[in-house]
Amino acid sequence: MLASTDGWTSCALGHRHWGRAGAAGLLVHRAGDDGPELLLQHRAVWSHHGGTWGTPGGALHVGESAEHGALREVQEELGLLPQDLKLGPASVDDHGGWSYTTVLARPVRRIEAADLRLDGESDGVAWIALGDLVSVPLHPGFEASLYRLHDLLVP
Repeated sequence: MLASTDGWTSCALGHRHWGRAGAAGLLVHRAGDDGPELLLQHRAVWSHHGGTWGTPGGALHVGESAEHGALREVQEELGLLPQDLKLGPASVDDHGGWSYTTVLARPVRRIEAADLRLDGESDGVAWIALGDLVSVPLHPGFEASLYRLHDLLVP
């Protein structure tokens, strides 16, 4: 059953977005040998912007905080639990009447991509070094937000 906020909406910029109350996703990151590594989801081909890599996320419910929504989505899509992560800062991509909030988080335990439980919205998940993002097709919204997220990932 769809939540009352599942569905398409348009923003002031004329873009079409999923999530009538906005959306949120979780950007899990860890220190790697060559800088930050990001845990990214390979979106199922059937989904909006399918075949691209980005953060697990989705539509917010009415009255739901971005942090709660991002944690709910990462649990649904990858099987990670709130106690597996320590939340950090958030970055909002505001389109006027619709926004996507990326909540950063660090793992509090060792997380291997191969051990995660994927739902039907993901064709895969992987740790990808920040410097290697140019080698994979990125979700356009995630790619457009990287300039803001970069400053939160790199001390």
